[in-house]
Amino acid sequence: MIDLKDKVILITGSSIGIGRATAFEFAKEGSKVIITYNKDKEEAFKAKEKCVELGSPEVSVFHLNLMENKSIVNLWENVKEIYGKIDILINNAGVLAWKPLREQTFDEIEAQVRVNLEGLIKITKIFLPYITDCIINIGSGAGKSPFPELTTYCATKYGVRGFTQSLALEERSLRIYAVNPGMTATRMTNYRGVPPEKVAKVILNTAKGLYNLPSGSDVDVWEYI
Repeated sequence: MIDLKDKVILITGSSIGIGRATAFEFAKEGSKVIITYNKDKEEAFKAKEKCVELGSPEVSVFHLNLMENKSIVNLWENVKEIYGKIDILINNAGVLAWKPLREQTFDEIEAQVRVNLEGLIKITKIFLPYITDCIINIGSGAGKSPFPELTTYCATKYGVRGFTQSLALEERSLRIYAVNPGMTATRMTNYRGVPPEKVAKVILNTAKGLYNLPSGSDVDVWEYI
């Protein structure tokens, strides 16, 4: 089991939902936690306070818009200056338009592709030389099975799994996984599904190496909760 005390953990989209619950789990382990938010600034700073209460020795909060290259670069520059490295990158941020493709606007399609896949790839690329241990990409059950009304979202999450598997072949010194939640009770799903805390625990256990899976593997949350 990997000791996470004082490890630097960057979690994108961690002001609410699965990301926030994950930040809390790492805080309990004594990790240094980097929280990012796009729109939920107030919630991000509330999450920071809670992480400190739970035992994190250092918590930082940064704005991140994965659709803007400048925002990605700004985050990288700030993290590099303060920490010099990150031990674990958790690519959690994502958006969803839950409607048939006929009803999705170009803006909704673009947001899903650029945040869920393009932004995830870009932030991984820019931080890659500074990651010491592990990358966890948050995929989805919708990246393993097709669902109506989730066409674009499914496409991005299938892409996340392909990216994860390919990157694992390139970066042999890192542990790289796709953690795939099922329906989870967050704002994205109108709070239907399993509690995000259960998903966060699977993410934490993946980071700890408790599942003994080869790099590039899927970690299907429903098999572990």
